[in-house]
Amino acid sequence: MNPLTYAQQQQAQHLQELIEFLRLPSISTQEKHNEDVAETAVWLANNMTQAGIENVRVIKTQRHPLVYGDWLHAGSDAPTALIYGHYDVQPVDPIELWDSAPFEPDIRDNYLYARGASDDKGQTFLHVKAVEAYLKTEGKLPINVKFIIEGEEESGGESLRAFIPANKELLTANVAVVSDTGMPSPQQPAITYGLRGNCYVLMDITGPARDLHSGSFGGGIDNPLNVLGHLIASFKDQEGHILIPGFYDDVRPLSDEERALLAQFPMDEAAWLADTGAPQTWGEPEYTLVERIGARPTLDVHGIIGGYTGPGGKTVLPSTVHVKLSMRLVPNQDPADILAKFKAHVLAVAPPTVSIVFHQRGGAPASVCNLNHPAMKAAAAAFTAVFENPPVFMREGGSIPVVGQFQQYLGLETVLMGFGLPSDNLHAPNERFYLPNFYRGIETSIRFLAEYGRL
Repeated sequence: MNPLTYAQQQQAQHLQELIEFLRLPSISTQEKHNEDVAETAVWLANNMTQAGIENVRVIKTQRHPLVYGDWLHAGSDAPTALIYGHYDVQPVDPIELWDSAPFEPDIRDNYLYARGASDDKGQTFLHVKAVEAYLKTEGKLPINVKFIIEGEEESGGESLRAFIPANKELLTANVAVVSDTGMPSPQQPAITYGLRGNCYVLMDITGPARDLHSGSFGGGIDNPLNVLGHLIASFKDQEGHILIPGFYDDVRPLSDEERALLAQFPMDEAAWLADTGAPQTWGEPEYTLVERIGARPTLDVHGIIGGYTGPGGKTVLPSTVHVKLSMRLVPNQDPADILAKFKAHVLAVAPPTVSIVFHQRGGAPASVCNLNHPAMKAAAAAFTAVFENPPVFMREGGSIPVVGQFQQYLGLETVLMGFGLPSDNLHAPNERFYLPNFYRGIETSIRFLAEYGRL
């Protein structure tokens, strides 16, 4: 029996194992789930061991554990792939919007519904099953393989960020493989070659020492909420151009060649807009929608906490307002430099009637991968064989900080082989994974290992 036949015959078993994996509520951002996260790491390590992966261990960190494993018997002439994934998941709120319990996986219309189904348990697990298919049939792999799977991707990734530079020899490889991205449609595979970076900031804007009666003090004391409104208005113009001085200084311009490559991406803008529920698209008019959502920097406010938000009215001037915002970055933009420019702009615009404290909550540079790397060609060949359609190349608007860390500390290019779909509801209620993509993902990973071993 060959690995592909094994994978086909084991589909029901692999699905059942994935369901067990998804039942574990590994929410890394909530302390009440710390034991669940630890239990998930142990479950994954045991499954990897049963698959035939060697040297599997759960590595303790200051927060949530890492899971490592390898199989290194293909020989020194064979390349080594470092496969990355994460077993932690997002919180489930608002729970009332789920049609089924988030940690009781439910299959409906060929979709598996559960928190983490697509992001990233399902996509990580398919590589474990691909390796299993080889080891249970041929007893060997075409290449050497290492796994590093973290439990903090959804909560900052601090432990892995410290682990990588301290364990360069352990993680030495020829390429990294990550499946935490997607494809445009079930018929059209894609390889992501670029990711935006991120700079996440919290601000505390404080005026009076306590909440004040707006009738007694309004007109004499500046309202921090009003100050925040003026600040937000100074960040961008009506078309989305960011107005912070120097923000675009280091942005690497899109070349004509890259714009032509991105123009080949088969995006149905009408369907994309309909899926969002927004009345129309928006953004820098000199760039296409595909360019704006994947290859241009952004600045967005994500949350405001301040004043009275309960039922009924309460006329107060709040003492302090908290705001959460992020800037998605593109190649050559340095998160530390962008943060400094952002802070300088805010302090220049803000009136002396308030004080402002900044808290950075994560930052990572953007990354662009080498399209000519042999592993990239192997991935394209594997996708083409499985989907009977060559992959398109895309830049993803989100951030996967570990890709930049692999480049910085290990000198690794990364192949981003995503199997999620735009409708998978990532980070939202009713997250799901298209089951045919789970099975085709295992087959694609099997073929990738073979193709990369031949190059």
